[in-house]
Amino acid sequence: MSQTITKAICAIIIILTLLVLASCGPSKEDLNSVDYTPLVREDWPVSTPEEQGLDSRLVSEMYLNAAELETLYSLLVVKNGYLVAEDYFNEGSVDQKDRLQSVTKSFTSALVGIALEQDCLSSVDQKMLDFFPEIADKITDQKKYQITIRNLLEMRAGYPNEEDDQALWDGLLSGYYPPLIEDFPLVSDPGTRFHYSNLSSNWLGIIVDRSCGMNLKAFAEKHIFSPLDVKPGEWGQDAEGHNNGCGDLHLAARDAAKFGLVSLKDGIYEGKQVIPADWVDVSLQTYSVNEAFTKRIGDFRDIGYGYQWWSANADDYHVNFAWGHGGQLIVLVDELDIVIVTTSYPFWLEHNDQSWKHEKAIITMVSKFITSIPNK
Repeated sequence: MSQTITKAICAIIIILTLLVLASCGPSKEDLNSVDYTPLVREDWPVSTPEEQGLDSRLVSEMYLNAAELETLYSLLVVKNGYLVAEDYFNEGSVDQKDRLQSVTKSFTSALVGIALEQDCLSSVDQKMLDFFPEIADKITDQKKYQITIRNLLEMRAGYPNEEDDQALWDGLLSGYYPPLIEDFPLVSDPGTRFHYSNLSSNWLGIIVDRSCGMNLKAFAEKHIFSPLDVKPGEWGQDAEGHNNGCGDLHLAARDAAKFGLVSLKDGIYEGKQVIPADWVDVSLQTYSVNEAFTKRIGDFRDIGYGYQWWSANADDYHVNFAWGHGGQLIVLVDELDIVIVTTSYPFWLEHNDQSWKHEKAIITMVSKFITSIPNK
């Protein structure tokens, strides 16, 4: 046998050995070294994965992977209403109130539902321009008169994604949002196409503000934060003092998990109806599929959108999730009675390949954990 062939065979053996080792996953010692035991505090009942019917090995593998992520701040798992796993990484800590970025949109959606229940609003089919009389007589595109609250909730109002054009992005950062109803052109007819629009969420926030007579944070304090015993951090405002419906809410990961739990449980928290049950139901429906993403992200596929909530399929499971730039997530897996929360470095005003790389890594970690759970 020639020396060249011998070397080739040795190389193949080494590669096969490495593949076998890789397929075996982390060692028992590595998994046993992972500590995700939740802190015992009054704000959450705690348990273990095993006590709640969850394979601890799968949880350990996820937390082992989490420790390798450079921008992850927190990772929490709630099962059957119990906090069963919790850890903080990099700059994260249990009391740190992180910028949740576009996860805020799902809170805005809940507040629209509560505004309807409180009779501040009468219907999701009310026209957007009814709430902006100072703009209504300046509209040149007659199609904008057709835009409804429902269209804004579904991101189907026809307005463009601001990230696609620097001029649009500058308009979003200006902080003056009612004039942009006229200034920004429609890129599709209202109700026909999905376009991710931060302004749509900001206009929803202003509509709730103007209809209910208080800004989003005050309204949320009364109807969501106080009932959940949540202490929010700052919530960014626009130039006119409206809290931004599209983002900038700061919450601790444990408090974000409470919002996830109440959303998973049909709006009920500790026996009290916090968010109307029918609103939670319609919010978590899917009205657009594969219009924002045609490819899967991690193990999430068929990615869709409801009322300011994302949805996807993860093998045998359907998930809903609030999703913020950088890797902020509140993931609901109804079939498993699981809520997963991540917070991370928010990459504020950084939209590039580097930020997406880290964001995608967090989504991949969470989605792979969900698909690893056997469907009994």
